[in-house]
Amino acid sequence: MSMKKFVLLLSALALSFAPPMALAQETTPAETPATETAAPAEETPAADAAAPAEAEKPTAEAPAPAEAAAPAAEAAPAALDSGHNAWQMTSTALVLFMTLPGLALFYGGLVRRKNVLSVMAQCLGCACMITPLWWLCGYSLSFSGGNAFIGDMGNALLKGIDVNKTGAGSALISDGIWVIFQLTFAIITPALIVGAIAERMKFSSVMLFILVWMFAVYFPFAHMVWGGTGFMCGPLNKLASIKAIDFAGGTVVHMTSGWSALVLCLILGKRIGFGREQMTPHSMVLCMVGTGMLWVGWYGFNAGSALAADGIAVTAFVTTTLAAATAGLVWALAEWVLRGKPSVLGFCSGIVAGLVVITPAAGFVGFTSSIIMGVFAGAVCFAACAYLKKALGYDDALDTFGVHGVGGTMGAILTGVFADPKVNPLLGEGGMNLMPGLVMEQIKAVGLTIVWSVVATAIIAYAIKFTLGLRPTQEVEQSGLDLAEHGEGGYEH
Repeated sequence: MSMKKFVLLLSALALSFAPPMALAQETTPAETPATETAAPAEETPAADAAAPAEAEKPTAEAPAPAEAAAPAAEAAPAALDSGHNAWQMTSTALVLFMTLPGLALFYGGLVRRKNVLSVMAQCLGCACMITPLWWLCGYSLSFSGGNAFIGDMGNALLKGIDVNKTGAGSALISDGIWVIFQLTFAIITPALIVGAIAERMKFSSVMLFILVWMFAVYFPFAHMVWGGTGFMCGPLNKLASIKAIDFAGGTVVHMTSGWSALVLCLILGKRIGFGREQMTPHSMVLCMVGTGMLWVGWYGFNAGSALAADGIAVTAFVTTTLAAATAGLVWALAEWVLRGKPSVLGFCSGIVAGLVVITPAAGFVGFTSSIIMGVFAGAVCFAACAYLKKALGYDDALDTFGVHGVGGTMGAILTGVFADPKVNPLLGEGGMNLMPGLVMEQIKAVGLTIVWSVVATAIIAYAIKFTLGLRPTQEVEQSGLDLAEHGEGGYEH
C-alpha cells in the first residue's frame, strides 16, 4: 500500500471515530486541554452516532493546540467538515448577538430613561475589554493544560491555534472558531451581572470589577467544567473530583453571574429612592425586542454547544424552544391569577427564565422533561422575583439573581434529575447511577459554584469600594448616569 493511500485510510478512520463533544473528549483528559460540553457531535445523527463501543474508544481529536496535531489533521486540513464548521460559525454569531444587541436592549428597556445608555455602555465594555483579554491569556487560562482549577499560559496570545486544524474543542470544527465560540460565552457572562447593579455603579468600577472577576471566577470555572482535566468536567473524566454535567453553562455562566450579582448589589446598596419612588421600565418595547433577540441567540448558545450540526444539536434546539415558551406562559399565567393581568414584562422574564433553566440540560433531556423544567422555571423564578426579593429587601434592579442565580441553580439540579442516556447515549458510558448519583454530583457542583462566586465577589467588591469607590455621587445618580458618565443621552430632548 502506498503512503498516500495509507494516510487517506488513517483520515477516514479518524473521521469515523471522532465524537467532538466534551464527554467523549474526557476519555483522554491528559491529551485534551479544551472541551465545551458533554453532548456528542458526531458526523452522523445522534440516533446512530454514539454506539457504546464507539463511545468508549479513544477519540481521534488533536491534542493540545500547542502540541502536534493528530495525523489526520496534519495530512488533510480538508478534514474540517464544512457543514459542522458553518453551523459553529453561525452559533458563534448568535451568541454574540445575545449580548449585542439582545441583552443591551433587554436591560436598556428595563431601566429608567436617564440610564439607558449606561447599561448599553457596560455591555459594550464587556465585549470590547474581554475580547483582547481572551487573546492575551483568557482562552489559555480556561482551556490550556494547567491543573484541576485553572489552565496555564500554553495558548497565551492564541499561540498554537491553527484555523485549519481541529481538536481543541472538536474533531470536526476549526480550532479558530472554537476559540471565538468560547469567547462569546466569556463576554455575556459578566454582562449579565450588570442587571443587578444597574443605575447606581460607576462605569470605571464596573469595568474594573469585571476585569478582576474574570480571573477570579470565570476563567477557573470554564476550566473546571469544560477544560478537559478540570475539577468538575463530567462523569467520563476519571480525574474529575465532581462528576457533574453542564451542557451549555448552567454553572459556568448563569450561576456564577447570578450569585455574584446578588453579592455585588448587596455590597453596593439600594438605589436612591428604592421602595419609595416608582422605578418602572422606561421602554417595554425595547425590552420585548431584546427578549426576542435573546431567544433567537440562545439557539447558538445551547444547540451550538453540541459542536456539530447533528441530532444532539437538534435535541438542544427543540428543548430550548419548549422550555422557553412554557416558562413564559407559566410566568404570565401566575401574574394573571395573582395580579389580574398578564404583563409583557412577565412574558419576557418567563422566557428568559426558561432559557436559563434549560441551558445545562439542553442536550441531555427529552422533550417532555424540558416542558416540566419550563414549568419550574416560570413558577419558581416568578416567586423569587415577586416575593423573595421583596421579603429580603435587596435591590436586584433587573432581577439578575432571581432569574439567573435561582434559575441557573435549579436548572443544574434538575439536569441531574432528568438527564437521560436514551437522549444522549454517552451519559450511560460513565457507569454512573443517574438517580441519585448524578443528582448528588450536580448538588456538589452547585455548592462549590455558590461558595466560590460569593466569596470571590465579596473580596473584589470590597477592595474596589475602599479604593476606587463603587458608586457615583448622589447628584450624579439622581440626574442619571448617561450624561454624567458618558456625556450623552439616549434620546433627544
